[in-house]
Amino acid sequence: MKQFHKSFTQQEAIPQAGIGRAVEVLQSGRLHRYNTVPGDVGETALLEQEYSAYQGADFCLAVASGGQAIQIALRAAGIEPGSKILANAYTLAPVPGAIHAVGAAPVFVEIGDDWLTDTDDLRRKAEESGAKFFMLSHMRGHIADMDAIRSICDEFSIILIEDCAHTMGAAWKGIKSGNFGKVACFSTQTYKHMNSGEGGLLTTDDAEIAARATILSGSYMLYERHGASPPPEAFETIRLETPNCSARLDNLRAAILRAQLPLLDDNIRRWNERYRTLEDSLRNIAAIRTVERPQHEAYVGSSIQFHLDGVAVDRIPAFIEACLARGVELKWFGPEDPVAFTSRYDSWRYIDNIPHLPKTLKALSTTCDMRVPLTFDTADCRDIAEIIGQEAEKAAAKH
Repeated sequence: MKQFHKSFTQQEAIPQAGIGRAVEVLQSGRLHRYNTVPGDVGETALLEQEYSAYQGADFCLAVASGGQAIQIALRAAGIEPGSKILANAYTLAPVPGAIHAVGAAPVFVEIGDDWLTDTDDLRRKAEESGAKFFMLSHMRGHIADMDAIRSICDEFSIILIEDCAHTMGAAWKGIKSGNFGKVACFSTQTYKHMNSGEGGLLTTDDAEIAARATILSGSYMLYERHGASPPPEAFETIRLETPNCSARLDNLRAAILRAQLPLLDDNIRRWNERYRTLEDSLRNIAAIRTVERPQHEAYVGSSIQFHLDGVAVDRIPAFIEACLARGVELKWFGPEDPVAFTSRYDSWRYIDNIPHLPKTLKALSTTCDMRVPLTFDTADCRDIAEIIGQEAEKAAAKH
């Protein structure tokens, strides 16, 4: 039987330009973002300038992680302890973790079989809960109907906050992910679209939110050294009433990221080439159901999801193990108990009054997930799909 031997966690090397600049930063000893000499613009401030230009946003803030970007965005947008916040139920643990950390109460919204936010349920929950915030996670790169979502947010005066950890560089009807709401959050953790180990970015066109976020990130009143922040007058009152949460990005990681940003769009093209190869192959497997994506969604295929409809749910763990034995690493979002980074909304026990969401549970019960590293080529993708197909057919035969 065919075996696959490449690692699903191996990333491409940091570009040589980034390695060279990182060495220069190390040699200078000036890793802290504010440790600059007169006339010097630090790497972190330059990253903020360059990413705000790429995103088409007025302001950008670099922080220590995607999770910190979400926490800071929530606080800067006005979330207070006890605030209700709508959130789609399909996401990863840092999102509810950030909601919990700021003392807010999530109101989970159903998803459909396409993994997208159920806009009918969103409207119902918005009306019933009175929530004035929506933390929308573009989970695994799937962008929901943003026209409908913005209409609902406008109708109920809801502030939209976007988690774009999986959609950096993606777009919906020509508008970049992250430019639909008041504030957007991005991750540069190793498995995201730019790699600094850990790191995050926050973008917004709202000067007040940007100023609050900057102080929250730990600016020590050195906000004038930021690369894409509001003018000093925006900070006059905010600087005295906003706490320091010490979540700064350092110059070393910023240097690594700056070298990757010019390559991002070409990397998106490469990811999508691999994604489409996998999708085309999986589409022909009887036990597997792929979900057709809207033509107006410009996605980033850094991971792929499919439904294992032809296999009994209690046989899915054996299918996952059989694929792993042949070198193909899949994750399943169906188990009650969290496994690695996968977890269902009802496993976040620190949240009070967890609802029963039958549509979400049904969708996740058959959802399989796989990373698509750029260290794979299209031939690798065809081999992977062949292995998945063979093991799916075996598992279906035992149904």
